Amino acid sequence: MFNFNVHQELSCIAEGEGHFFAKAGSMVAYKGNFTAEKVLLDTNQNQGLFKSVMNLASRKLTGENIPLMKVSGNGSYYMANRSQHVSIITLQPGQSIGVEGENLLAFTPDCKYGVRFLGSGVISQKGLFTTNLTAIGPDPKVVITTDGNPIVLETPCVVDPDAIICWTGPDPNFRADMNWKTFIGQSSGESYFFEFNNPGEVVIVQPSERAYGGASGINLAID
Repeated sequence: MFNFNVHQELSCIAEGEGHFFAKAGSMVAYKGNFTAEKVLLDTNQNQGLFKSVMNLASRKLTGENIPLMKVSGNGSYYMANRSQHVSIITLQPGQSIGVEGENLLAFTPDCKYGVRFLGSGVISQKGLFTTNLTAIGPDPKVVITTDGNPIVLETPCVVDPDAIICWTGPDPNFRADMNWKTFIGQSSGESYFFEFNNPGEVVIVQPSERAYGGASGINLAID
């Protein structure tokens, strides 16, 4: 079993033995003996070939097929992505988290990997789908990256879709704040929002907007 820890804010170190999954190309160094192989079908190894193929197809069709590698071995394995800030999330039993694919760095095999539909995304340019990870084992950990230090909010809250990284609980509602000024180019630049109304969940945003712009969950632990 591997234990994830943040190393000097900008990298994650996985220590132990066994295997885990990580974004392809995220390794920056390691000590020990490791092999890395591309995940061709699915990370959910116990669900059978048919379900693995269907999961792969759904990820490809929705654009959420993140290039992943299975890392096996023993020792210390260092991962990073473009000098981004790294955070580690520990899920509660059965808990799910929606994660922006570009911000997913690694996760343990105790997480079921898939996609979830996010209907309101089409209006905000966020996208119709996002990556979904569900705790299915005793050590479900997810490693995320953010541009700058993450902002952790307890719901209810309202966030910018272009800054959101991940969330627990139900998906957000879409809220628009548009008037005549929006259509003549005089808006504030904050015309649409994601609104989380279910109390006691967690939302993480980054202090930076993406360029494309336009036991309850509170028990979720972040290192």
